[in-house]
Amino acid sequence: MWHAKKDGSLAEYAAVEESFLALKPKKLSFEEAASLPVVIQTAYGGLERAGLSHGKSLLVLGGAGGVGTLVIQLAKEVFGASRVAATSSTGKLELLKSLGADLAIDYTKVNFEDLPEKFDVVYDTVGQSERAAKAVKPGGSMVTIVEHNKTLPPPAFFFAATSDRLTLEKLKPFLESGKVKPLIDPKSPFPFSQAIEAFSYLQTGRATGKVVIHPVP
Repeated sequence: MWHAKKDGSLAEYAAVEESFLALKPKKLSFEEAASLPVVIQTAYGGLERAGLSHGKSLLVLGGAGGVGTLVIQLAKEVFGASRVAATSSTGKLELLKSLGADLAIDYTKVNFEDLPEKFDVVYDTVGQSERAAKAVKPGGSMVTIVEHNKTLPPPAFFFAATSDRLTLEKLKPFLESGKVKPLIDPKSPFPFSQAIEAFSYLQTGRATGKVVIHPVP
C-alpha cells in the first residue's frame, strides 16, 4: 500500500498531510528542492541515531550518491565532525573533497577496511556491512540504509527515514546559506516521458547525487 510519508510518487499534484511538508528554501530551484526530502532526512537521521557529534570521525561508503553527498556535508556543517572520509570511484574523488571530505578513498584501488585508520561512525549507503564493520573504532557505531536478509554485524543498525517537517525546518538555514547544497546528477532532470530511462540509469549505480524527474512538460 502506498504511503506518502515513506514512499513518494511521480506526480504533478499530490494530496499530502500538512505535517509532512515544509516550505521550499528560497535559494533552491524546484528541482533542487524536490531532490532533497528523502535523502537529507535519511542522511541527518542516520547520523543523529549513530551518535555523530563534534570532534568525532566518520567514514561514508558511497560518498558520491544521493545520500552520501549530504552525509558528508551534514557531518561537517551540522554535526561538527573533525574528520570525514568517503569512498567513490576514481572519477568522483575530487567531488568528495569539494563537498568537505578530508580523505577521498578510491574503492577501485583501496580496500577501506584494510586501512589502519578506524572511525567513530561508519555510514554505509551501498550495502557492504560486513566490510564496513571492520572500519569502526571500538565503541563506535555503524548505520546502513540498505536492507539485508541476514543479521547485521555489530555494531551496525538499519535506518530508514520517514517524512518529518521538523527536520526539514531545522536544516533550512544551512540550505539557505549554501553551507549544505543539494547535488543533482548532470543527466537530470529527466522529463516525465523518460521516467523508465531515469530509473534504468539510477539502477546502474553510476549516478552522482540525485536523479530527478520533472513531471511538467
